[in-house]
Amino acid sequence: MDRLKELTATFFYTGYSPFASGTVGTAGALVLALLIPASIHYGLACLIIVAITLALGIPLGFWGEKKWGRKDPGPFVLDEVAGYFVALLRFSGPRPGIGELLVAFFVFRLFDVIKPPPARRIESLAGGWGIMLDDIVAGLYALLAVVVYRDYYLGVGF
Repeated sequence: MDRLKELTATFFYTGYSPFASGTVGTAGALVLALLIPASIHYGLACLIIVAITLALGIPLGFWGEKKWGRKDPGPFVLDEVAGYFVALLRFSGPRPGIGELLVAFFVFRLFDVIKPPPARRIESLAGGWGIMLDDIVAGLYALLAVVVYRDYYLGVGF
């Protein structure tokens, strides 16, 4: 069971990257975003992924802190997956192109690193709550940037 928890928490071991594990974990999420079939509603798929990663990530966060012996451990990247898919949420419109996926990637990583309010404060919550929810906040900031990109650069609505 610990191997399954580790596989999930590290998002298929991308969290074990020797450099920038959060960025590599987010790159894994970008690959997953590319694999979502065009035949299903993209926004709904993203919402389901966010819900699943939160449902798994909150309890796994407590487990991960014990396993790796520190708060918000580097190998734990399921939070990056959740935050990245928040940045991709949409209610309508075409499936995102590679440009939008990359904008979401870069702005999510930026907001995850700088942790604008209230992300920094939320990060201090216990265990999985702090690990997961600060990335959800970063994802919401990134979503705003992606919406601006869609509206002003691509001319596509939310």
